[in-house]
This record gives sequence, C-alpha cells and structure tokens, in this order.
Amino acid sequence: MQFPNLRHLRVFAEVAQSGSISQAATKVFLSQPAMTQAILKLEGQLDAVLFDRQSSGMYLTREGEIWLARVKRCLSWLQLGLTEIQGTQTSGRQVKAAQQLTQISSTQLRALMAVTDRQNFTLASRDLGISQSSLHRSARDLESSLGISLFEKTSTGISATRPARILTQRAKLAVAEISQGMEELSAARNRERGRLRIGSMPLARTSLLPMAINRFTEAHPGLTLELIDGPYEDLLGHLLNADLDIIVGALRSPPPAESILQRELIAPPLAIIGRADHPLRLATGITIERLASFPWVVPREGTPTREFFNQLFAEPLAQEGMSLVETTSHILTREVLLGSERLTLVSRHQLEHEIQAGQLAVVPYALSHTRRSIGFMQRRDWKATRTQQKFIDILQSCAAEYADI
Repeated sequence: MQFPNLRHLRVFAEVAQSGSISQAATKVFLSQPAMTQAILKLEGQLDAVLFDRQSSGMYLTREGEIWLARVKRCLSWLQLGLTEIQGTQTSGRQVKAAQQLTQISSTQLRALMAVTDRQNFTLASRDLGISQSSLHRSARDLESSLGISLFEKTSTGISATRPARILTQRAKLAVAEISQGMEELSAARNRERGRLRIGSMPLARTSLLPMAINRFTEAHPGLTLELIDGPYEDLLGHLLNADLDIIVGALRSPPPAESILQRELIAPPLAIIGRADHPLRLATGITIERLASFPWVVPREGTPTREFFNQLFAEPLAQEGMSLVETTSHILTREVLLGSERLTLVSRHQLEHEIQAGQLAVVPYALSHTRRSIGFMQRRDWKATRTQQKFIDILQSCAAEYADI
C-alpha cells in the first residue's frame, strides 16, 4: 500500500479529535459527505474499522487508536519540516506551516522524495512509474504551494536545495510512521507482517546479529528482516532518513548526532590475531617493536579500531617502517591472514569461527584497555512497534549470553 492520501489522514485526525464529522468538516473545509467518503476510503485501504459510528458521535475503535497514534506522529513530522524551511523569519512560522500542510498532497511529497534522492527527473519518474511531465508538474505545484525553490539546475543535471533536503528527510520520517502504523494494525489482527530494516556493521555480523536473526525469524516467520551492509557514514545517513530502523555494530564516542540514541550490548577487548601457526602464536615477552616487525591487515582510517591501532603503534608508524594492507572486508582479512604472516587487530568474536576451527589464533599480547563498545543505534524519537521491540529484546538477550561466554 502506498502512502495514503494526505487529506484523508487529516480528515481522520480531525474526526478522531472532535468525535464528530460535522465539527471536523469546518476545520478541514470539506463537506460532510466528502468527509464520510474520505474515512471510508481510508478504512478500505487499511482493511480496518477505525470508528464505532453511533448516533452520539464517532468513537475510535482499538484499531482507530493504533492508527491515530501514528497519524499524529506523521503529521507532526511534516509540520516540523514545513516549519524548518520557512527561512529566517521568527514569527508566524508554525501558523504558516500549518496552512501549507493543508495545501500539499501525498503525490507531491512522493515526487519531492524521489527527485531529491535521485537528483534526476528521468530516474525519479521511472522509480515512481509515472511520466516525467507528471513528475515535473507535481514538483512545480509543490514549489508554488510553498513559495520556495526546491530544485536547481546544475552543469550535470539538478540538485536539491537545502529546503528540499530538509523537507525530504521529514517526509521520510512521516512515511515511516505510516508504515509502522500499518504493521501495528496487522499485528492487532494476529496477522504479523512487515519489515525491519537493519544496518549491519562488521563487529556484529559474525556472531551476535546472526544469533538474534535466527531466534527472531523462528518466532516471527511472517516478518521480513532486511539487512543492509555498508560504510558507517552511509548507514548513518540512511538511519537519519528513516531508510533504516536500527544499526547494529560498533558504537561511536561521542554519538554522531543529538538525534541518535546508542545502546551498548557488549564491550569485548580487541585482540591481535594471525594464522594458527604464526611465529608469535606461542611467543613470550612480546614487545611493540616485535609486533611492528610483522606486516599487518588493518581497517581504513577513520574507524575506531584503526584509531586504536594508530595509538598502539604510534612510534613505528611515525618511522614509516610498517607494511600495511587496508580493508574493511572480513573475508579478505581472513584470507590474507591465512596465506601470510600478517597480523590484524579486531574484536575476537569477528573471527571466532576461524579460531574455533583452528585456522587462526590469538597472539598472547594483552589489550584489555582496548574494549570496543558494540550495540545498536536508533533515532532518539523512533517509536518501535511491538514486533520491532521484540527483535531488540532478543538482540539484548543474545548479547547477555555472549557476555557470559
């Protein structure tokens, strides 16, 4: 189901608040028959009965209460975005934003998000399955309603203006609320379905996250888990734009933004690892100089583990005498270690399977001061559905078991 008609959402919210179609009609500026039709269409789209219709008024059903909570959050995100793009004026911003909210449509918001993401009208029209002329018209109508330029021509095509980027992010958060609302309605009918989108970083991929995924999907077979791998910066951008629900992996200190909430699950120390028959495997009294004499496989600059590595080998690195291979690939790191005398610095559980299989081994050099905080990140204002919260509960339970090992 696509994002519902924005006017229908406003009609629903007003009727829910006033308990009467006639009273709500004066606020939405629609006739009572049009209001009634809008609610019926919305109920048809959702396959839900939102109101208990009585002679004394319109009363929310249990499904209606679930839907109202998400609709309120959706409309709040949109109004916040409209308020934020008002420019430097300090008075009347919220009033103007509230007026604009009554003038824009779901079609215009879909056009805004698609063009902002693609930076190209041709690609955006293909994504939406509409003609370029229709897409251009929706974009122009939205600019006219807002009185703001949303897209600018460049030498390579178009670019989204700052107001367009701000409003797109808020619109995505609004769409996410509606998506979660539909999932909650399905769960209320004992028809659990939906999708949890998880950003996956290296420190969680090899043990903790797979364990949680297996347990969750066994208990909730109707839910789809979408795992997205990628660089931290890309995943963070997707999280802020509501393209992801959570990110699981190494936490950052300090948190990357005020709007991001981090929750620690485990904090294992780093370990130096090489192949099982590495010359240092059974050595004693190992020094930094001895470690630096071997070639290494290390993460790229800017990652927390690389910062630990740089601090540990500050003097040898300054002498430019170390042989380094940089990669973020777990598979490549493993294969390079197995085929050489290179060492790496990682959280042990990233290579736990290879260690247990006798392929790799931990070099006896204490690194207890290098504990890495591993957990999950979410938007601070994200309100998980009951099913999404169950996944988080399972993730925390798996982490507790891992910490006891």
